[in-house]
Order: sequence, then structure tokens, then C-alpha cells
Amino acid sequence: MEHIAPEATPFGEIFAPEAHPQEALDSQEALEPQEALEPQEQPSAKDGRNWFVVHTYSGYENKVKANLERRIHSMNMQDKIFRVLVPMEDEVEFKDGKRKITPKKVFPGYVLVEMIMDDQSWFVVRNTQGVTGFVGSPGPGEKPVALQEKEVKTILKQMGIEAPKLKIDFKKGDRVKVTSGPFFDFTGIVDDIAPEKERLRALISIFGRETPVELEFFQVEKV
Repeated sequence: MEHIAPEATPFGEIFAPEAHPQEALDSQEALEPQEALEPQEQPSAKDGRNWFVVHTYSGYENKVKANLERRIHSMNMQDKIFRVLVPMEDEVEFKDGKRKITPKKVFPGYVLVEMIMDDQSWFVVRNTQGVTGFVGSPGPGEKPVALQEKEVKTILKQMGIEAPKLKIDFKKGDRVKVTSGPFFDFTGIVDDIAPEKERLRALISIFGRETPVELEFFQVEKV
């Protein structure tokens, strides 16, 4: 059996046993039709519920999520595998004068699974199409280490509890052109940026005098 050497990950070291052939991802298993997971009764900490991270082929995170959720139903594992998440966060950017929110993968190539770890649940997750291994396994065939509670809270917070992360394309000293409002078509130099207000201050030449003007991000574009 061939083993993949440990590689650096956002969660520490990954020890992935043999990887599934890439072409296997293009053929779906004969599984039951996908359906939404039913809400499960929340077991207490003493029941052994923890979050684990699995490594996947990059770009196949959502396919792995769908495959695993089907297997949970077809193999009646709802009492041991509870939630499967692809870590995402919303990123706000301003393009062509419009405010756009785009979902971005927080950790490309990784999927989070909330589960009670035992031989049966490990087998179901590990043998899902597209999964190349668990993150944090001490060695081949050994059970992985669960995420710490503070790590889970940080990731879940990134997934929507806090305001979307703002992508700022402007910096002090940039030359910008005003695209709307009373100063339409004027150009100026960015003097200050206030991300929390989604505004900036630009120095614009008005009647030959450099004047500071407050503008919304969507009102300007870089020249």
C-alpha cells in the first residue's frame, strides 16, 4: 500500500493513506438519491461528538460533501455522523461601481465532518469518493485527532456569524476616478480609507485647489 508523505496544512500535519485514483471521481457510486440531512438530536460532549478535517482533491470539496451525505443515509450513520461542511466565507468587493458578495472557500481542499469517531464511522468517511485522508492522523490506520473547540469556533465564525470579509482594492496614494455623485468624472488621490464605513477620502482638485472629499467605495474606480 502506497502512502502519501505528510504535508503542511492549515490544521497542522496531514497523514493521508492511499489516495483514490483521480478518474474515480468522474464516475458516481450507485447510491441512493441525494436528500437533505434531517436535523439530529444534539448529543452532549460525553457522547463523543467532535469535529474532524478530511483532505480532498482540490475543487472536489462540494462533491465529497454530497457523496458523504448520501452515504450517511444509505448506510444509516445519522447517529454517528452529523454535519458535513465545506468552510466558506463571504467576501465583499466593489467592481464596476457595484457592491458584490462572493462566497470563497476558506480552506480549499478540506472538508469538516462532525462525528463520533469509531471504526465504523471512520470507514464510512475514509472510503467516500474524493477523500484522500484525515488531517491529524498520528500514522497510517490510526484514528485522527479532533479539532480543538477554539479552532471550530473560529472556522464557524468565518462562515457567517460575523459580517462578510471586505476585499479592498484601494490603498493610500492610488489615483481614482469618481464614477457617480456630484463629483462625477473628477479624479483624485486616495488620502484615507475607512473599511468599516466602506468609504474613502480622496484629494480632488476643485477650482485649482486640492479638496478632501468623502466617497463611497462604489463611487470610485482606480485609474
